[in-house]
Amino acid sequence: MASSSPVQGTLVRSLGLFSAFLLIVSSIIGSGVFKKVAPMAAEPQSPGLVLLCWGLAGLITLCGALSNAEVAGMIADSGGQYVYFRKMYGPLFAYLYGWSCFAVIQSSAAASIAYVFSQSFNSLIHLPVLPPGVTRLNIAGIFYPFDNIGVKLLAIGLIWTLTAVNYRGVRYGGGLSNLVTVAVVICIFSVVLLGLSIGGGGLDNIQTPAEGYVSRSWAGTGLIGSIFGALLSAFWAYEGWNSLSFIGGEIKSPNRNIPLALIFGVLFVMTVYLLVNFTYLYVLPIDQLISAHESKNTIAAVAVIRSFLGDGGVLFISVLILVATFGCTNTTLLMASRIYYAMARNGLFFRTAAWCHPAYNTPSNALVLQAGWASVLILSGSFDQLTDMLIFASFIYYGSTAFGVFVLRRKMPDAPRPYRVIGYPVVPALFVLFCASLVVITLYTRPREAFMGLALILAGLPFYFYWNRKNNINKEVTA
Repeated sequence: MASSSPVQGTLVRSLGLFSAFLLIVSSIIGSGVFKKVAPMAAEPQSPGLVLLCWGLAGLITLCGALSNAEVAGMIADSGGQYVYFRKMYGPLFAYLYGWSCFAVIQSSAAASIAYVFSQSFNSLIHLPVLPPGVTRLNIAGIFYPFDNIGVKLLAIGLIWTLTAVNYRGVRYGGGLSNLVTVAVVICIFSVVLLGLSIGGGGLDNIQTPAEGYVSRSWAGTGLIGSIFGALLSAFWAYEGWNSLSFIGGEIKSPNRNIPLALIFGVLFVMTVYLLVNFTYLYVLPIDQLISAHESKNTIAAVAVIRSFLGDGGVLFISVLILVATFGCTNTTLLMASRIYYAMARNGLFFRTAAWCHPAYNTPSNALVLQAGWASVLILSGSFDQLTDMLIFASFIYYGSTAFGVFVLRRKMPDAPRPYRVIGYPVVPALFVLFCASLVVITLYTRPREAFMGLALILAGLPFYFYWNRKNNINKEVTA
């Protein structure tokens, strides 16, 4: 008796423009909006320069989004940059991107944001810890799986809970993200209104640099170096702007809606960041924000709210951070799983990840694999180290997407382009130039992290050759 294979489902286009816009906002706004003003203040030590860096990082991100939007309008399929890179540069480069996302970039992002959620929860309700003798148990003196176990288990629980939500359907995951994002944005604007009205600050705080501030010429390397350091912090806060393209196969009218959501989403977040960080600097002198950075355990937004709302305000902002990191974790899990689904369909990932659930129409197995690996990273405690090593790799891929605008205009000159990048060729060229500069500077200033990051990327090559060889054998058998 012949056995019948279960019938796969298909990804369904069920998300409209507003949902796509909110997913962009949700994928960007996480912990950075509450924390990054403090390390940024410690770099140039000038409120005006800190705000300049937030605006400059937003404009550079917008250049990337404008360039990405042209490609997204042409190739509106699930998998995002993985699918784009196959068209632009071939399967090997696309695979290395997908491997980097699974091994480190996206999985570590989900792990680290979930960990921030757990840390914030722990500040309100203390989670259990194990005796010192157990917490000191380690693997190779690097990984301490039992250290801070209560926080780690809550983070893992969050990962699996949100995976279960997204397993049931993109509408569930997208709807949850929409609800959380709207709540977060309303609360952030409440912080802005309260801070500017009853915060007790003033424009003097905006105009007064830190006590240790030294005026430097723009021609010197010192000022440029401090601005570059502040920009790196700001870029972490803007991270995630390209994630919408991962679920291109589930967006209605994707050739129109993805470019629009990308552009307006980044513009909206840029406006929010400038307003809320202006408020932080308006309420507190920059020296107090620098002190918050130096104390290591103080979140800038908490220090600002405490200064004029006391303990009740601290509770409010702590809950807001919980809600924001909850939403950002959900969006990261929802979107990134589509990369591995697309890779598996091309035979360049674990075959089981190519399965689309017949009832829920989701890449269910890819979601489970992603949750499993993110849980391992949380237990190891290595996700922050891995993210530091590969943060520059994100800009290799960002720059490659923008450069792909030139590649595709040459390779596919007659292909329909619902959206053409504004300011071509200057906008994509400027973005490519910036990405290349950031990568080179990182290689020079942090060679250990950069080369270890490259080693992790290249570690995927043996898997590529194995899966590629297996594909070729299967083609010969079926020929």
